[in-house]
Amino acid sequence: MRLVDSCGWIEFFTNGPSADEYASDLSAPPERIVVPTVVLHEVYKFLLRTAGEETALRCAGRMTSCRIVDLDSVIALEGADLAVRHKLAMADAIVLATASREGAELVTSDADLKGLPSVRFVPKK
Repeated sequence: MRLVDSCGWIEFFTNGPSADEYASDLSAPPERIVVPTVVLHEVYKFLLRTAGEETALRCAGRMTSCRIVDLDSVIALEGADLAVRHKLAMADAIVLATASREGAELVTSDADLKGLPSVRFVPKK
């Protein structure tokens, strides 16, 4: 299982400098890709603002074909614990808690998550 965070999806959808780094993870069968609802929100919002509604909806459709994980009370509390322990922002902590719960490797370019267990860091180009 893989969980690609918002920066990875955005790189992939916008063909950014690190798009190829994320392409192999995002070409896995959709049921092997975990998407927290907070990541869906962040990516859709970014694309809506920068690429327009049609592109944002098309990309959201691709994301929702994957394994969507809703924010529930268990993830919220685990995320709060992780936020305090690792000094993380709310969204980062929720994403990390979701990856942990789903047994997924978290793939990210977010330096705040670098070096944490089950995190594969992709340096920004």
